[in-house]
Parts: sequence; C-alpha cells; structure tokens
Amino acid sequence: MYNGVIMKDILQDIVKHTHGLGFLDLVKITGADDSTTIDSMAEDRSVILQGTFKNVQSEMNGQFGMPQLGKLDIHLKCPEYKDKAKISVLKGTRNGAEVPTGIHFENEKGDFKNDYRFMNAEIINEKLKTVKFKGVKWDVEIEPSVASVQRFNFQSVANTEHNSFVVRTEDGNLIFTFGDAASHGGEFVFASDVKGNLNKGWSWPVAQVLQILKLSDSAKVTLHFSNEGAMQVTVDSGLGKYQYIIPAQAQ
Repeated sequence: MYNGVIMKDILQDIVKHTHGLGFLDLVKITGADDSTTIDSMAEDRSVILQGTFKNVQSEMNGQFGMPQLGKLDIHLKCPEYKDKAKISVLKGTRNGAEVPTGIHFENEKGDFKNDYRFMNAEIINEKLKTVKFKGVKWDVEIEPSVASVQRFNFQSVANTEHNSFVVRTEDGNLIFTFGDAASHGGEFVFASDVKGNLNKGWSWPVAQVLQILKLSDSAKVTLHFSNEGAMQVTVDSGLGKYQYIIPAQAQ
C-alpha cells in the first residue's frame, strides 16, 4: 500500500493547482518509470497546463484521467480522513496490463470509506486532446512579488467590466493596463527594473492570470511574456512544477 500521507499530499497538490483555480476540472496523468506528468486545459482553451512531479509516483504508472476534481477535493477535506487515513491507489487489469483505476479512502477505524474513480486512457485522450506547445522566445521574465499580485487584484476589483488587460514595458517597467480612453480604466507598474521589451499590445484574461498568480502566496512563481503572443506562469509547489501556458487574446 502506498504511504497515505504522501499520496494525500500529491492529491492535494494536484487539486490546488487545477480545480482550486476555478477553471481546470479534468486532468490527464501519464506515469512512466522515469517521470509522472500532468496535463490539463480549460474548456475555453484559455489556459493549457503541463506539469511534472519532482519525484516519480510509481503508483501512478500508466495513463488515466482524473475527472470531477471537485469530488476528489471533498474526499480530501473530509474530517474522517484528516489523520491516519488509508489512502491507496486502486489497480485493475486492462488489455493485459495492470493500470490505476482509482483512489480508495478509508479512515483509521475502517468504518468510513470512499472510492474515487479514474477515467481510462481512451476516454481521457478523447476528452483532453494534448496540445503541444512548440515554445517561443521569452522577451520578459520576472518573479512577481506578493505585493504586485495584491496590486493586480485591487485593479481587477476596480475594473470588473474589463475581462482582459494589456501588458507593455516602458522605461524598464512592466505595466498592466485595464480599459482604454473611452472607458473607465486603470494601469499600474507590476514590476520595475525589467529586462527586455514588450511592444505588441497583447491582452490576457484577467481572472485566469490572477488566480494562477495568487499561488505565489505559497510557491515560487515565475512569469514569462513573449511578443509572439504567449505567456507562461511557472509554479514550483515543492512537489511539482506546473507550467500554465496562456495564449494572448485577439487584439
């Protein structure tokens, strides 16, 4: 049986960096002898997630989907499973090979149980088409401060009528702008002493970017921008590295 504490930590990490953001509720896990990766994509294709766990999760060898992550979150937060719970990966045989089929939860006494079921490889690959990110040249790279994220949040609250914001550099400052001359709006310096230039006027979705950046409260976050129309937020949780790729919105 897999160590329940470690498995719970891994599952909580997955949920926090997907379902917890509010727009990723289905993930694909691909486990091999040398890596365990996670893929997801928002239904509106506004965010693509590609992640890798720092340590190979041998119990997750194979490929499967984790649907309805909100249900998994409920099990993980259940008081019955808070201490000394048995949390193990269920296995089954498919096409002659042993594959993970779900997660079994059982409290210390053994009188309270739940099973969370995985989605088989054929279905998850149909529902979640893997998008290959070919890579771009990153023109600006920064590590956002907690204070900068708070300033971003204040501006988003003040400009709720705007679903997107524009990013540019000016005199070494990275500037986020909401609205235009014909509307209520605002702008602020998100970071200073920035190397590189952004001059294409690309815009990005406020809600999704802000939710990801709020992870900086408890993780190392790096923000990348490209004039080619891509943004990447890399989040290092300690257990895994999550790369959120966000295509620019049409100008």
